[in-house]
Amino acid sequence: MNEQLDHDSVDHAMQPDDTPELRALYKGFEAESLIPLWTQLGDLMPIHPKSKAVPHVWKWSNLLPLAEKSGELVPVGRGGERRALGLANPGLAPNAYVTPTMWAAIQYLGPRETAPEHRHSQNAFRFVVEGEGVWTVVNGDPVRMSRGDLLLTPGWNFHGHHNDTDKPMAWIDGLDIPFSQQMDVGFFEFGSDRVTDYATPNFSRGERLWCHPGLRPLSQLQNTVSSPIGAYRWEFTDRALTEQLLLEDEGQPATVAQGHAAIRYVNPTTGNDVMPTIRCEFHRLRAGVETAPRQEVGSSVFQVFEGKGSVVLNGVTTPLETGDMFVVPSWVKWSLQAESQFDLFRFSDAPIMEALSFMRTKVEGQS
Repeated sequence: MNEQLDHDSVDHAMQPDDTPELRALYKGFEAESLIPLWTQLGDLMPIHPKSKAVPHVWKWSNLLPLAEKSGELVPVGRGGERRALGLANPGLAPNAYVTPTMWAAIQYLGPRETAPEHRHSQNAFRFVVEGEGVWTVVNGDPVRMSRGDLLLTPGWNFHGHHNDTDKPMAWIDGLDIPFSQQMDVGFFEFGSDRVTDYATPNFSRGERLWCHPGLRPLSQLQNTVSSPIGAYRWEFTDRALTEQLLLEDEGQPATVAQGHAAIRYVNPTTGNDVMPTIRCEFHRLRAGVETAPRQEVGSSVFQVFEGKGSVVLNGVTTPLETGDMFVVPSWVKWSLQAESQFDLFRFSDAPIMEALSFMRTKVEGQS
């Protein structure tokens, strides 16, 4: 028998003849809330992942004006809690899910506004593509938010935001809301209507304790599930990527591929991902570089931080520029093409896929 038969042909071959007795059997199944496997195999066990999520690109030039208009019309405070616009994958309607496991949004905070404190079991981060002037206060520790910074709010940490300037600010949020919702693990709790500390330090207490390369405080030897670092600063990310490319020029194997530098943000207590359900990375491509097409189990979301280029999703090429975002669902073929130096922030559900041994990657040209 041909082992490469698709599910459609197999399902058709194994279906019994339509008879009154069979219809009566199926009515009995329905009455007892039963569904036979032989009618569901193609959906339950596909030959390869077939996500309901679809590849999609959101243009920053369209997103930001809508966020700004929301700032004029919609207050921030108790009830709605955040002025956040969820990126709704067209294949996952009516849910505001960017992938089956992750949620992404544009959050907007107006001049002198405060988003009240709350906490939830879902893990969250913020990434800033432009602007400054907002501090996020995590468990009482004020953390400056500036261009290129990755800010963490691990699950069950109280957090609120305050804008200390006369200008608005927007950034992206990423959370594991869909995964948490499907697993029925969500809790939520309101905190203060304000924030617990309106200080505006240049560096948070967590950074002052943890952000010294290769050094760990002896007062904090217990490993933590999520990173204790509240902010991963752009200056260090930029320097790391720059040095990788400089080392490549010197003939050292420092990049993931020719002209492609990349870093992963990590938890300094374990060396693992910054949070148990979300992986965060940053990629830099030299002008003219094209990455090899690849497919991966699990889903990713990218935001262009700087530069121009294109993404190819299942053979469809879309130009990209600063701020644009796109989603790569599970097992969708994708690649990048850099027109100029091309900087991209990426987050994914890879920690979940790896922990459960579902991760699989296929790169074109590699065995």
